[in-house]
Amino acid sequence: MKFIPLASPDIQEQDIQEVVDVLKTGMLVQGKKVAELESNSAAFVKSKHVIATSNGTSTMHLALVALGIGFGDEVIVPALSYIATANVVELVGATPVFVDVEIDSFNIDATRIESAITPKTKAIIPVHEFGLPCDIEAIMKIANTHNLYIIEDAACALGASQNGKFVGTFGDFGSFSLHPRKAISSGEGGLITCQKPELAKKVQILRNHGIDIIDGKMEFVEAGFNYRMTDFQAALVNSQLARLKETLTYKNELANEYQSLITNSKIQVPNCPADRIHTWQTYHVLIDPTINRDELIKTLREKGIGTNYGAQNIPDQIYYKNKYNHNAAIAFPNASRAYKEGLAIPLYEKLNSADISYIAAELNKL
Repeated sequence: MKFIPLASPDIQEQDIQEVVDVLKTGMLVQGKKVAELESNSAAFVKSKHVIATSNGTSTMHLALVALGIGFGDEVIVPALSYIATANVVELVGATPVFVDVEIDSFNIDATRIESAITPKTKAIIPVHEFGLPCDIEAIMKIANTHNLYIIEDAACALGASQNGKFVGTFGDFGSFSLHPRKAISSGEGGLITCQKPELAKKVQILRNHGIDIIDGKMEFVEAGFNYRMTDFQAALVNSQLARLKETLTYKNELANEYQSLITNSKIQVPNCPADRIHTWQTYHVLIDPTINRDELIKTLREKGIGTNYGAQNIPDQIYYKNKYNHNAAIAFPNASRAYKEGLAIPLYEKLNSADISYIAAELNKL
């Protein structure tokens, strides 16, 4: 029986050849190919600056450090996301302040943000969950009113937009992941967008051990990190980036097929507002609470379909529960429901209509 995994990167022969070509040069660390990726990515999302890094988590960490956020500060984050969104706040010594999400979009509820702002709040990290833009325009208005920084966690959302503007270009920084579950991948890798040259320069220095070139000499001007991307990783991504627009168009076609084929009343399919373009990094549905989601994952696997839960209810994870003593089910009911009842099903460019029909049919049998 054919097995359909939850995700599978679309690495083609030309992508492999690009990597081989770099390997043959012997020039493997951050260099010309990284610079090309930064330029190409900036052109794709229409950002003034893009810096490539070792992974998506490092991009948010670098942004927080570059903005001087640390001990005593608070950063607002959604209660539902991948754990890294909150971990980076902890890593700089600041406190993550959780806000519940909308149950129909799984994104941070913009109407709840202002009540979470205190004199200690320095930034908001809104997440474009599963590739669907949050209401970033509304969040920017709140940030501007309260003089707060915005770091967009767009890990899943390279190519997503609201009202024609790409996510990652609204705030002070935008963070993208190049993990294998994304539309383009370097295995591990990240891209950070920035519109202000002084902040971009700061991130470039912090990414590479705190090095700056002064009067033609290499000087260590910051206590920086080794968050560099290799040239062969950049070559792999550059090749995929060239076809990303077509990839996202095809994924939207597959998502539309799911929307029409999944008819089971016990399954709530995702919603995409008319003013936004979704990348469908994950097709995330809600399963009726009368169905055991974890048992369903096992059952679908037996039928050749790989699935999983979609994201964490972060304040309910052991570290955050022990440290902050949240009653997550009461304080963040939508995040709790999405975590317990959410199901991620396969949607990627290597699938075809027959695969989508088979998966939808199995879900309709519930």
